[in-house]
This record gives sequence, C-alpha cells and structure tokens, in this order.
Amino acid sequence: MASVLYQSIELLSQEKSIDPAIVVGAVEEAIALATRKFYKTQENMRGELNKETGQITAYIYKTVVADDDPLEDPLNQITLTEAQALSPEVEVGSELRFYRDTTPLGRIAAQLAKQVIFQKVREAERDTVFNEYAHREKEVLNATVKRIEGQDIIYDLGKAEARCPKREQSRLEQFSIGERVRVVLLKVDRAAKGPQVIVSRAAPELVQNLFQSEVPEIYDSTVVIRAIAREAGERTKIAVQSRDKDVDPVGACVGMKGMRVQSIIRELRGEKIDIIEWSDEITTFAEKALQPAKVSRVSIADLTDKQLEVIVDDTQLSLAIGKKGQNVRLAAKLLGWKIDIKSEEEKRQEVEQQMQALSGGPSTPIEQVTELGDGIIQKLVAAGITTVESLADMTPEQLEEIPGIGEKTLEKISIAVRHYFGQFEEGEEGHVPDAEAETDEGEGAEAETSEGEGAESAVAGEEREAVLETDQAEAENAASVITEAENVQAAEDENLPAAEEDAEEYSTEAEAAVEDIPPADEAEVETLQDQPEAAFDQDAQSAEEPLLEETETASATTDEEGGA
Repeated sequence: MASVLYQSIELLSQEKSIDPAIVVGAVEEAIALATRKFYKTQENMRGELNKETGQITAYIYKTVVADDDPLEDPLNQITLTEAQALSPEVEVGSELRFYRDTTPLGRIAAQLAKQVIFQKVREAERDTVFNEYAHREKEVLNATVKRIEGQDIIYDLGKAEARCPKREQSRLEQFSIGERVRVVLLKVDRAAKGPQVIVSRAAPELVQNLFQSEVPEIYDSTVVIRAIAREAGERTKIAVQSRDKDVDPVGACVGMKGMRVQSIIRELRGEKIDIIEWSDEITTFAEKALQPAKVSRVSIADLTDKQLEVIVDDTQLSLAIGKKGQNVRLAAKLLGWKIDIKSEEEKRQEVEQQMQALSGGPSTPIEQVTELGDGIIQKLVAAGITTVESLADMTPEQLEEIPGIGEKTLEKISIAVRHYFGQFEEGEEGHVPDAEAETDEGEGAEAETSEGEGAESAVAGEEREAVLETDQAEAENAASVITEAENVQAAEDENLPAAEEDAEEYSTEAEAAVEDIPPADEAEVETLQDQPEAAFDQDAQSAEEPLLEETETASATTDEEGGA
C-alpha cells in the first residue's frame, strides 16, 4: 500500500495533469538540495523516496576509479583499494553510497525543499501544456470565461488556462464569467509567466470555422473559402469559390433569406460580412472585392510589385475607400495586391500633366534671344515669361497686355523669335538661313542670301512673277483712270461748268499716277499690245461705275476744302 505522502503526490499530479514520477523526482531533488545545504558540502548528493513507507533519505555517492588513475575530484571519487575496504564486491566505475541523517533538518531546509518542489512542478506543468497545444495553432477551441484581469480575458480550456489580450478582442463583444465561447489558438508562449496559451477572437480563422459549421457546402468542400480579410468588430470580406458549376457559392453561404450568414453575424455580435465570389482574373476580382462601390475600370500598374490602379466615378470615390480607408484596406488584404484608387477627375488631370510633360520638351531661357535687348527681356521676365517656348506660344493680343509692349516692340519681338527658331531649322538642313525681309514705315529691306545659286534663281523667279502681275494690274487701273477722267470731263463741260477746276485737278492726279507706275517688262508690254481693243474697252467699262463714285467723292472733298 502506498504511503500517505505518495498518495498526496498522485492527487497533485492528476490536478496539474502531469506525470507522478515528475513530482516524485522534484521531492527527491528538493531533499538532496536541502541536506547538502545543511551539511555545507559540495559532494554529489541524491534523495530517495520510499513509496511504501513514505520515508525520504539523502546520500552522497562517489565513483570508484582504478588505483593507477589520478583522482581528478577527491570529493566525488574514490580509489579501488579504498572502496574494496568498505565493500569487497565493488569494481571500477561503481558507485558507493554514504547516507546522511535528515533528522536534524529544520524549518529553513523544509522551506527550501518546498520552493524547489513548487518550481519543478510548475516547470513540468508548462512542459505538459506546451506539448498538448503547441501543434494545434490556428485551431478553434471551446473555452469558458474564467476571469477578467484588467483588459485581458482568461479562458479555461480544460487542461490549461488561456489568455486573450486586448488587441485580439472584438470591440463589439463583452463576456460574463462562465460564458462558453469559441476561440482561436494563436500560439503557445513557453517563456511567459502564468497562462502561456494565447487565444484570439479577432482572427480570420474564427469566421472560417463558423462558416464551416453553418454551411454544409463548405463542410463537404463543395464550396471552398479562398481568402478572408477581417477587421474584428467592423467588417469581414470572404471570397468563396464553387467546385460544382450548379452551386452558387455566394447563395450557399448566405442561405435562404440570409439565415446562415445571420447566425454567424449574431455569433460575432453584429459584425458586417461581405461574401464575394472568387475570380482567377485579378482585375475582375478587384472589382468585386471593392463592393459595394461601382468600379469604372481596373488596370495593373506594376506586375512585379503587385500594384493595381482602380478608377471610380467621382461620386463613388468615398464609398470605394470606405470609412477611414477600411473598404480598400480589406480589399487589398483579400487580393494580396496594393490598390491605388483614383477618381475620373484625378486620372484626367494626371493624364493632362503627363501630356504636357511630354509635349513641353526642353525649355530655353529667354536671355538667349539677344535680338530682344535687355529692356524688352526685363519687361517679359517681369510679366512671368522666362522661356523662349512660352514667348512663342503667346498671341499678339496677350503680349500687348504687358506694360511697355507696343506695336513696334511687338514687331521686334516677332522678328527676334522667328530669327531664333529659324537658325535651328536652317542649321538642321546644313545651310545658313536667309535673312528675312524687314520693313520700317514703307522702306523696303534688301533680300540677303548666302547659299546656292539654285535658291537665288528660285527666289528671283517668284519675285519676277509677282512684279509682272503687279505691273499689269497697275497699267490696267491707270488706263481705266484716264478713260474715266475724260468721260467725267465731258460730262462736266455739258452739265457742270462749275466743276472744271475739279476735273482738271483730278486729271492732273491721274497723270501723276501714270507717271509713277514703274516700267513694265517687255514681255508684259507685248502681252498688253496683243490684247484686242474690244476686250480692253470692256474691262474699262466694267471699272467705270466704281470710278464715277470715286470721282464724285473726290469732287465733293475738293469743294469742301475750297469752301474752307
């Protein structure tokens, strides 16, 4: 029959769920430590518990070594000759026991033994709990609320206690002592003091387990949960996929009239749940993940970094982002991609900026246009025009609005800008640009060319044609003026004797105009002489009416000047 002491050890072992041999070993080690401390010796000492009598003994032991071998540790070793003198049957390597009396052990030694026993039992308990739960991480366990310590909740798992910290709790949940709940085993902390099992009510695995319990299609793997993103107490997004084309995964999870999902929501104390159908196409999946917002389009911005660009309507932007960014954050967790949400207006502005950056090209400081002069450059810089490109893009009306810019200055700016860009265009073709014609109040400028007889002949040909056309038109106008003046003179002789002086004056002006006409080329003169007189008379007659009106106007003007 076991002693009373051993029976007590067995009860303690059952309560702590540890092996009785561990407790017996702790008692023996505690007695040995207390005895060695009492005798103040450094010799090896052991304790021994007799299960039948309950008696505890302590002894020191020495190892037998050969006579030829030196004693490395005289306290714990003994030669063969000395050992055989005590016990003739001993051999090299055997141990000799020397018992010590434990009767003189007092209160201090007993207290030390007690502390050692408790420490050993606690370590054994931790090892047992670790071996029980270490391989069950992410598993859902049934637990009972045991007590509340500050912000942490202590659960009773049956064989051990578990701690649920504040960060692993849902803000919607409040429990009372003794209430049974389901928790997710996060990890087993072996080095922690007190309860070392950490559980959670905020892990996504809890929602997955609840769906497996409520939805038979998920339990038999007809519908598979592909991804879960959760913010405990706020919202959960779950992506499901059906292996049977005849089974709707979303409808199976929702249930008739929402009965299945409503029971899960009640278990989670009112947490919102979005059930989304899984899609292998990432852009399609992203559109569904951002529900309830309506997405305009989704594009992959960076395949390496897994980044998506989502464009939504301006009215849907806040809904797509969600409260404090919750909707897009959960969608990003569900997809495993980064999501950049932009409105239509933001995207349009971004595209415009990119187009401007592409079309803008390099900018040239306005100071490089030396023809403008320092004064004009200062006025332009003061108006905010600092580059040649921005100056070239401005209209004459915009330039005239700048203080100090008049018509002459505007003309000078135009010529300087044309010269500046012209030198680059001509430089690309491999020749020096021709100087543009410059005019100043009716004075003609000379045409200068520096390259190519072919270019000179082409320019001369174009100028010759323009001169011929001008001379012919002026000759026709002069003939018409002379004929009209003669008709006017005849009419005045008959009906308007008072207008003689005006007609003479007009005739004198016409003759002066004819004299000022530059001589025409020989080819032009021959062309005019070859024309039939009838055609010439017809052209003169067609110009008669506007010239009569012009003559009458001139006469009236002359009369007014004479009266003055």
